[in-house]
Amino acid sequence: MKPEQFLTENLRTHPHRDEVIKILAAAIQAVDPYEAVRQHLNLMDDNLHIGGYTYTLRRSRRIFLIGAGKAGLPMAKAAVDLLGSQIVDGVVIVKDGHGGPDHLGAVKIREAGHPVPDQRGISATTEILSLLEQTGPDDLVLTVISGGGSALMTAPIQGISLAELQTLTNLLLKSGAEIREINQLRRRLDRVKGGGLVQAAAPAKLAALILSDVVGDPLELIASGPTVLATGQWQKASDILQKYNLQEQMPDSIKAALRHPPPPPFAPKAANNILVGNNRIAAEAAIQQAATLGYQTELLTSSLSGEARKVGREYGGMLKMLAEENPHKPVMWVTGGETTVTVIGEGQGGRNQELALAAVEEIAGVTDAALISLATDGEDGPTEAAGAVVTGETLGQAQKIGLDPAKYLANNDSYRFFKQVGGCLVPGPTHTNVNDLLFLFSW
Repeated sequence: MKPEQFLTENLRTHPHRDEVIKILAAAIQAVDPYEAVRQHLNLMDDNLHIGGYTYTLRRSRRIFLIGAGKAGLPMAKAAVDLLGSQIVDGVVIVKDGHGGPDHLGAVKIREAGHPVPDQRGISATTEILSLLEQTGPDDLVLTVISGGGSALMTAPIQGISLAELQTLTNLLLKSGAEIREINQLRRRLDRVKGGGLVQAAAPAKLAALILSDVVGDPLELIASGPTVLATGQWQKASDILQKYNLQEQMPDSIKAALRHPPPPPFAPKAANNILVGNNRIAAEAAIQQAATLGYQTELLTSSLSGEARKVGREYGGMLKMLAEENPHKPVMWVTGGETTVTVIGEGQGGRNQELALAAVEEIAGVTDAALISLATDGEDGPTEAAGAVVTGETLGQAQKIGLDPAKYLANNDSYRFFKQVGGCLVPGPTHTNVNDLLFLFSW
């Protein structure tokens, strides 16, 4: 991405603008899905190396390419560019606006709804399942998986309708549930999740290249693990619903399905799952870029979680302390992860903008400092923004035009607040997705 894409109105006149946008761009470029796949996919003579696994192509009669996620198009393109006509067929499902050509060679690109599943996603998933019915023991199914795949690749179990899945998704998204909890429930209600693709592809060999958007990189929860069996003990579904007071609002069919124990794991030939990128890679790239520009740097964590407004206040206070203790020394601290938002108002926004809004009053009046919260996919909630930039001047700018950040926060209306004060980050879709990044700058 070009650094200029990360300019906001309040950064355009900032004395350190060029350094800041170079750092943000470096983080996103480090998790470019095309390059991530190419680094893990190599062809030498008749041997296809995928991560640490080797497939002899003369023994693989056909190669199929399937997948789903926001990064699906560049990931698929990397495979097609390398293997060309050796890929005989395929379907990859991407989010609306994240597509491009209808085909990449023999691979069909399908767009579908996200974060709430729609009929297009079900239809495209049916195409994938029909394709896998053709596979045999001498075939290789190459799979590309990234964040967003849970909503995009959808095949509800018998007795669950699309409308009921949509209700479940909307309730969970507004409740403040963590993505690992949401995906845990999705695995129970879908035929392709929880290793379902491996079962559908058997007896063919399956290799999956996975770009993580879940804190801690649990492969069974990224896109709800279509190529991964459950590996650990999870919360009971009833406990998750009770935690967010959703029992009474849940459709009866879903409550009935979740009351039954999950089916025992099937045992087809195991898939090979390769992690090709994650949040820590992006954070470390930001640190490397900042260090070359003379900044003192620190990676605080790549496992940030919690309620966005609470995290925003905490990190706003941390930035204030940092600025007071390090006068006139360029410092950048970075944190990665994903917060949540409990929706109680009727405004517009996403977790990154809400986090930033909660920090506005905390850093008011602090000179030569900035807090930047960024969704690495370029989209924060149902808005055009990827996040927001807050400086010590943001509160004063808001008060000049009669805006009270506390009132906007109470209404979950962070997008409209930052749109008016000039703090919205709008780089456009990045075609990658490795959670969020939170930057603290002090000069």
